[in-house]
Amino acid sequence: MAVFTEVGFGEADALVQSLGLGPLRELRGIEGGIENTNYFATTESGEFVLTLFERLSAEQLPYYLCLMKHLAEAGLPVPAPFSLPEADASGKARKAQPAAPTDAAASCDLLHVVAGKPAAVVQKLSGRSELAPAAAHCTELGSMLARMHLAGRDYPRIQPNLRGLPWWNETVPVVLPYIEESQANLLRAELAYQNHIAESSAYAALPRGPVHADMFRDNVMFATDGEPGAPPRLTGVFDFYFAGTDTWLFDLAVCLNDWAIDLPTGRHDPERADALLSAYESVRALTAPERALLPAMLRAAALRFWISRLWDFHLPREASMLKPHDPTHFERVLRERATHPHALAQALEPLLAA
Repeated sequence: MAVFTEVGFGEADALVQSLGLGPLRELRGIEGGIENTNYFATTESGEFVLTLFERLSAEQLPYYLCLMKHLAEAGLPVPAPFSLPEADASGKARKAQPAAPTDAAASCDLLHVVAGKPAAVVQKLSGRSELAPAAAHCTELGSMLARMHLAGRDYPRIQPNLRGLPWWNETVPVVLPYIEESQANLLRAELAYQNHIAESSAYAALPRGPVHADMFRDNVMFATDGEPGAPPRLTGVFDFYFAGTDTWLFDLAVCLNDWAIDLPTGRHDPERADALLSAYESVRALTAPERALLPAMLRAAALRFWISRLWDFHLPREASMLKPHDPTHFERVLRERATHPHALAQALEPLLAA
């Protein structure tokens, strides 16, 4: 999250009041992230997040906004976008509620315009992110991720993961001039490997559906009001704007590459990985193709974020509060995943064979 587009207090106030959320008291830009403009908006009825979409179009956005509502209605801790209130029989506007559109026309109620950009407003989630997760946090995440995948099975919209393999193939030539030859060799080799995997029958057999595709530690919230020593409780998942229709295994690999590694080295953390996978499989068991391709998808997930961070770092956009992520982190992760695939498979084998 960052601030690419400055939003005036008056315009934000007009929007939240039109949504029935009360007069705006405070509007504060959110630091971090690199895709959209985000503000915390505080009104007399609570705290909300105002997002202005800088790259996604109004035609693409219904997929994300309706997915968030779909998952929220399934009981998952996902913030649903607010729609304009409907008028009751007397002509008086009802208080805004997160709407549940099922077609493109209805989805317009979730999408607004602020400073000339498509925008959405959602409830601010409770809790805080855990940037140094333990196995117990990974257990919560694994269970929630599996429930999210199952809840998305009847989601009717389909939209490809916009940061999937076609985007990798387009973007790698763009970033190659900015990196060293050893890095370029790794990037080319891994991209060729992932294109090969994508053409295999095992990959074609992977279960698919809506995926978050960006469920990093800072996009998940945990309760902070429990008793001392109580296990963590996951209270929210947000930032669905990299979501898309993709393999569930890729989504799982993205999580394992962030939640179950040692950040300084990128090395696999067996305890946290076992906790995450065990919890996931307690809700949805992995299929045989998924078990076989997990090491390859861990490499794919590392490649995806190395490419995007190279792109954001070397070809940045101007924005207030913008801090591009260090691309060398996912280079380390990819090298670990690619260099030790058999060791990783052996470490996971007892769990995946259970």
